[in-house]
Amino acid sequence: MELFFYLAPSLILALVLFLAYRLLRRAMQIRRAWNSGLTAEARCLRVYTTTHGGSGDTSVSTTLHHVYEFTARDGRTVRFEEEDGPGTVLEGDFVTVYYAEGATVVATAKAPRRTALAASMIGVLAFLGVVAGFCIAFVITFNQMSDEFGFGFGDDVDDTTNTVVVDGVTMTP
Repeated sequence: MELFFYLAPSLILALVLFLAYRLLRRAMQIRRAWNSGLTAEARCLRVYTTTHGGSGDTSVSTTLHHVYEFTARDGRTVRFEEEDGPGTVLEGDFVTVYYAEGATVVATAKAPRRTALAASMIGVLAFLGVVAGFCIAFVITFNQMSDEFGFGFGDDVDDTTNTVVVDGVTMTP
């Protein structure tokens, strides 16, 4: 049973670390695209939404997706999808995209907002840090409690129910 108290926080911690990695990676890609200085005119090929939730009494969240296509400076045609774009961009519209060249082209149609990106990343990473800290503190506390009360892994608890201590001397009747 105590395996659960180690496994559950470990899985949550692994998920938190993975989310932090993915968010940081995407933020760095967007920052790289903004800082590259390369822009192009892209055409919006498709706009669609995805919805989540709505079963029972839960709220529904809708995410707007755009699919863009542009020609990079080296002549490659690049097509990419981006979430949470402006609702005013429709299929067939032309937008300015910021991109960075490389083996894989990283692009975004979001206008540069470096401060907003940094603030949102700090907020999300702070929240994930609190969750990670809670998981680590929980495991440490559980481990200390299991050592103190003798319900941890592989603890051999001696049966000392018949032991009596008198004036600092341990006696067994």
